[in-house]
Amino acid sequence: MAKEFDVCVIGSGPGGYVAAIRASQLGFKTAIVEKRHLGGVCLNIGCIPTKALLRSAEVFESIEHAGDYGINVDSFSADFGGIIERSRGVADKMSKGVQFLMKANKVEVFEGKGVFESKEQIKVEDEDGKTKEQIKAKNFIIATGARPRELPNLEIDGKMIIDSERAMKLENKPEKMVVIGAGAIGVEFAYFYHTIGTDVTIVELKDSLVPVEDKDIGKELGKIYKKKGMTIKTGSTVDKVEKDGDGVKVTIKTGDDTETVKADVVLSAVGVTGNVEGIGLDEIGVEYEKGAIKIDRDTLQTSVENIYAIGDVAGGPWLAHKASHEGIICVEKLAGEDPIPMNYNNIPGCTYCEPQIASVGYTEEQAREEGYDIKVGKFPFSASGKATGLGHEEGFVKVIFDEKYGEWLGCHMIGAHVTELIAEAVTARDLETTGHEIISAVHPHPTMSEAVMEAVAEAYGEGVHLGSKPKKK
Repeated sequence: MAKEFDVCVIGSGPGGYVAAIRASQLGFKTAIVEKRHLGGVCLNIGCIPTKALLRSAEVFESIEHAGDYGINVDSFSADFGGIIERSRGVADKMSKGVQFLMKANKVEVFEGKGVFESKEQIKVEDEDGKTKEQIKAKNFIIATGARPRELPNLEIDGKMIIDSERAMKLENKPEKMVVIGAGAIGVEFAYFYHTIGTDVTIVELKDSLVPVEDKDIGKELGKIYKKKGMTIKTGSTVDKVEKDGDGVKVTIKTGDDTETVKADVVLSAVGVTGNVEGIGLDEIGVEYEKGAIKIDRDTLQTSVENIYAIGDVAGGPWLAHKASHEGIICVEKLAGEDPIPMNYNNIPGCTYCEPQIASVGYTEEQAREEGYDIKVGKFPFSASGKATGLGHEEGFVKVIFDEKYGEWLGCHMIGAHVTELIAEAVTARDLETTGHEIISAVHPHPTMSEAVMEAVAEAYGEGVHLGSKPKKK
């Protein structure tokens, strides 16, 4: 006999487990179904363990440059196995934390794969496809996440051609690596492996790294990565990858030029696609397209009345905090509350390479395409006392304002710790704060956050630390 619930969440990533907790808090009898590990990709094989890897790389890089700070370090080396082990330990700790939250909030957990039998019922299958449980629910929330996308000519074998999950669990450090795709995943792993001694080549189809970011950000990261010693191939494609003994030969085409690069391993980092297959969506009429379930973005409702979808499986942006926020909005709507709708143009993006990247809102190019007359301000961290003291003068803060009404259209940062700074811009945009209000708000000195205020002051011709001529009002 099927167990009955008010809400059943399929998938326990940062969208799913947050939705389940909030549903229980609002008085719903709640179940959650997870086929692998509580916490989903983010906590187990994504956001959290990769940040642990990147932290190890940052520490290693700091030791390399200890002499710049007047500190002598005679000898040191990277223990690759120890770095991986620490990362897995961090992931395990966070996953156990989600287990605790499920118990504390009286959310019943079912281990297995959730597959719809009807719009009111799912079955929970074990690894062999056998039915373990059946669950009836008044409402279902699909939060099955996404997986790395595969290119037709680049089949992932988990050994020489790998995806991001395998990249964080390699047994040995490769001597040479080719990273295909320079989005957040690609540039983060490129930084990690290069820093601990791998010879890294990045191949990107677009004309700059991190192509979804403002073009100035991509250009700056490209310059920094080249200075670090990475090989950057933008405006390039991979024609073929051939296995060659214990390694691979990668044929790269840039314009009319073709070259072959030998490597131990190729990391495919060309994006993700939603996990829509094999969960019974076709049988119950839930509509999806190109790996994403179609939803009403105000309610998160699918084409089936009592079924909702959140997070990566419902399309981009593919960000954990977007998934969590959607989960909360979804269940609060179910409870008859009136949550503030998600502003999909005010979701910050963060990339945790070194230097870090953070952004929100329109790029300069997008703002001009939308027809805005804009004010643009940029403040380099080389002019920041705090950044200079830290020894991290690379990067800048760039801001974009609507000239007519003073609306803060976009904010783009590259530099040390900037992922901790972007929330100011997100909050200010949410509150419809103007540029002059940011300038008049006292920012503490010396901090990296001053650069935000300084960039805004530059946009309005009121900057005092760059020697710029005041702009006419």
